[in-house]
Amino acid sequence: MDDRKLTEQESLDLIATMISRTKSRYFGNGSILLVWGYTTIAVTLAVWTMLYLTHNPAWNWLWFLIWIIGGIFTPIIDRKERRERGVKTVTDRMISRLWSIVGFSAILATAFCLGFTLMAGIDCWSMMFIFALIIVSVTEIAQGIFVSESSLIWGGGIGLTAGIFTACCIAGRVPLEVEWYMPLFGLSFGAMMLLPGYAINYKARKNERA
Repeated sequence: MDDRKLTEQESLDLIATMISRTKSRYFGNGSILLVWGYTTIAVTLAVWTMLYLTHNPAWNWLWFLIWIIGGIFTPIIDRKERRERGVKTVTDRMISRLWSIVGFSAILATAFCLGFTLMAGIDCWSMMFIFALIIVSVTEIAQGIFVSESSLIWGGGIGLTAGIFTACCIAGRVPLEVEWYMPLFGLSFGAMMLLPGYAINYKARKNERA
């Protein structure tokens, strides 16, 4: 076997080929984004409605439905698509590890919020809005860069903008009132997931017809 070193141009061509293959394999993965987007919009609408009608903060426990529903359907869809795509590439593994870190961070953040609430009576759940809109969006942008998918970058940018706005409100002690913040969060997170989800699935169908 020829052990010669690759030239600079050959290395660049190899990287470009790997990205192209990963991108073509990645198309069709928009279904996971759609699940999280629609689930978040539905739960946000439910929480918003019940808080507005009853003024009972206990309805905030419905937020856990997002993690439960998303956590159930994500591995099901992922296993199905892995069977169709075949062997994972290095980029596939990097993206998978990125989202694994996000999932672990979400569990950790939830545990801290629960701890503050149950042991000290301190409500810090608004931090989860920052987590959802900044940590998730930055990961989505990074994924978009890895696979050269602009819809992920734009979708993540929408979430990141809303997340920075949310952080500024919390830092400036601006109350996140149910009447205006719930729609803002639902629409921002929904757009962050639905726009790239539909774009990726559209490109997948287009590639199949080609």
